[in-house]
Amino acid sequence: MMTIQYISQQTDTCSHLDNIRMACAAGCKWIQLRMKHADTQAITATARLAKEICDAHGATLIINDHPGIAALVDAHGTHVGKEDMTVAQARRIAGPHKIVGGTANTLEDILRHAADGADYVGIGPYRFTTTKEKLSPILGLDGIRNIMSQLRVKIPVIAIGGITAEDVPGLFSTGIQGIALSGLITHAPDKRQLISSLYQTIAHAITSNS
Repeated sequence: MMTIQYISQQTDTCSHLDNIRMACAAGCKWIQLRMKHADTQAITATARLAKEICDAHGATLIINDHPGIAALVDAHGTHVGKEDMTVAQARRIAGPHKIVGGTANTLEDILRHAADGADYVGIGPYRFTTTKEKLSPILGLDGIRNIMSQLRVKIPVIAIGGITAEDVPGLFSTGIQGIALSGLITHAPDKRQLISSLYQTIAHAITSNS
């Protein structure tokens, strides 16, 4: 599993595809297309083009909340929210060989996703973020550490929600395997430098914790 997932955003000056293209060009190898308020037709059209961009850069593409679109455009997988369909339902729609991830806020959420066959779980929010509406309770470093210390099943866990570069060493000390980022990459003036630095920091953190 890759260690950095970029969750797409649309800004005043850049579309989801613009930001995905720049993230891929900067070295990000794991993309989640997340268009919460768009209709199915728009998501499908964007997903097709996002798949072309990701394929050109050797990146993995995950479609948020729409396993049917993931299957239709042959994306690598799908991700379902905490209040959306179950991971098992998403896999039945997306197909048995697709990556399926789910959002979690508690240990019980992680265990439920694991029992449903999730390939990974995104745990958060780490801190407040404007990217996502209807936030679950903020976990912070202590909350994530507490959950990870109780986790007895083997499933990759990535942290999500308002993460900054300075948070990386502490987060990886909890036992997580990756981070999901949106605003940090979207608004970075030098995305290539940021992503390169993040990969180096993560590699060092993993080595230090092993």
